Amino acid sequence: MKRILFIFNPYAGKEKIKGSLAGIIDVFNKGGYEVVTYASQYPMHVKELVSQLGEMYDLIVCSGGDGTLNEAVTGLMQLERRPCLGYIPAGSTNDFAASIGLPKDMIRCAQKIVSGKPFRCDIGRFRQRYFTYVAAFGAFTEVPYITSQQSKNVLGHQAYVLEAVKQMNSIKSYHMIIRYENHVLEDDFLFGMVSNATSIAGFKGLPGKDVELNDGRFEVMLVRDTKNPLDFPAILTSIFLRNPDPKFIYTFKASAIEMTSPQPVNWVLDGEFGGNCTSVDIEIDHKAISIML
Repeated sequence: MKRILFIFNPYAGKEKIKGSLAGIIDVFNKGGYEVVTYASQYPMHVKELVSQLGEMYDLIVCSGGDGTLNEAVTGLMQLERRPCLGYIPAGSTNDFAASIGLPKDMIRCAQKIVSGKPFRCDIGRFRQRYFTYVAAFGAFTEVPYITSQQSKNVLGHQAYVLEAVKQMNSIKSYHMIIRYENHVLEDDFLFGMVSNATSIAGFKGLPGKDVELNDGRFEVMLVRDTKNPLDFPAILTSIFLRNPDPKFIYTFKASAIEMTSPQPVNWVLDGEFGGNCTSVDIEIDHKAISIML
């Protein structure tokens, strides 16, 4: 009998997995799998379980939000033999799930894991850490990890919006030098995003057009500081209409990027705090893991 290591975050997304847990395990059993189940107990527990136990299983399945998925992927990247990964989204936003077209219904998602085929996916490497779909700095990027779990459970995606409104008066810029593929940019930036996804913060198409999750290249967006608050509406309109104005926004694709700044910059990886750094190297691991779709 084949074996699944199934790890879930019991508190993600209004704790909705609790009503589907028995049905998910039943689907796995009917698909011919013995299931060993863990509920994550603390930050990085998912990573520990996957890195320590993962090679003993035919398939690893995680359920939770983007942070839970990030931990599972980080654990997988520690293994020499990487089993396929199944993902059952259960968070408030689930950007990566939207990017790869996973159904929102948990039982249907479990069925697709059992009957699906592996999809080779790129993974981002940020210094000594990994990210599944986005590394970002600047305006509003701290919102996901400072929003309390209780607020997310009660309000869902609205909790992020309320936290973002609180930060409107504290937006600042960062002077950075950015090097990629024989290009150099130097400017003051309000926001920067290195992504491998079609959905960010719940907004489809935000990273740009022609996004491929296994082409070995990131989509990069950098928003310049205009020094004029009256430009903000035009910048936001340009971003959300998916028509970046080159006067305000740099966009390009790259497989490796180096960013340096004279002041420490807070980074966010897949919605979780990624470190406070003056220099970062971001690279892509081409087709590093297989996800069941």
